[in-house]
Amino acid sequence: MLTQDHALILHDCEPDLGNMYNEVCSGLSDTPKTLPCKYFYDEVGSQLFDAICELDEYYPTRTETGIMLDNVLEISQVFGERCQLIEYGSGSSIKTTILLDHSKYLASYVPVDISRQHLMKSAQRIADRYPELEVLPVCADYTTPFTLPRSRRPSLHAVVYFPGSTIGNFHPDAAVNFLSAMAETCGKGGGLLIGVDLKKPSDVLERAYDDSRGITAAFNLNILTRINKELGGNFNCDAFVHHARYNKQAGRVEMHLVSKTDQRVTIGNRWFEFASGESIHTECSYKYTVEEFAALAELAGWSLRRTWTDAANLFSIQYLTAL
Repeated sequence: MLTQDHALILHDCEPDLGNMYNEVCSGLSDTPKTLPCKYFYDEVGSQLFDAICELDEYYPTRTETGIMLDNVLEISQVFGERCQLIEYGSGSSIKTTILLDHSKYLASYVPVDISRQHLMKSAQRIADRYPELEVLPVCADYTTPFTLPRSRRPSLHAVVYFPGSTIGNFHPDAAVNFLSAMAETCGKGGGLLIGVDLKKPSDVLERAYDDSRGITAAFNLNILTRINKELGGNFNCDAFVHHARYNKQAGRVEMHLVSKTDQRVTIGNRWFEFASGESIHTECSYKYTVEEFAALAELAGWSLRRTWTDAANLFSIQYLTAL
């Protein structure tokens, strides 16, 4: 809980390394090989993603921020009073401050992130900036069940805030399951404020995921560095190259790490063969129309209430209520 000197107590539900080891080895045993994109976000990965968000090519962050700034009074009004605001994948919580500057009478703010150090730094900044707001950080993999902390001030309802385009990282069936779990967390009448990236020309999308400075490439490759450091792997990161392309038929950007040569990699007591040109599929980012996402969310027990977009219809912020 938040004390008078703004010290924060972490609610720690961080997954153990055994889970990470099993998921990594399972993905690398698949055909084609995959890695869970949630493991991008150690401290270094989180910092690299923050740098990606500042790139000229990466339109989602600045576009979503612009939508927030243009419509923040309307957006904040949908929360109502005594709302527990739960942010999944809080990261640096930069867009969150736009909301918090205009949201009155919140019961508490619960940032949830898998990167413990990054979470605590951003949660402390929020606590210092809003001394009257109870901040309850949770280190967890929000794609799996975790326990929400109780706020000192009773809440009337819960709203999940899921900014960015992270919902696009889920395959549609998994997105429905994930959104269903959110609806259970919020309960009937709860809310979901979510960022949804919209469909657009492939050249715009591919530049956003393969920038000229190579920061997205470093972000992608860092998952191999993390496996080496935390799981005892021996990946040679120089033997892999970042690749991103838009699969128009599937409606998604796909990120891969492509092996430059025939090689064998060990992780703990497991080994994996790579042929030259073989790839590890590390991330998908699905793009939707507003109507497509509303239909998907309805399958998960949500009803679309409001949508805000930019003038060029690059990105959307949507508010839904649990049925």
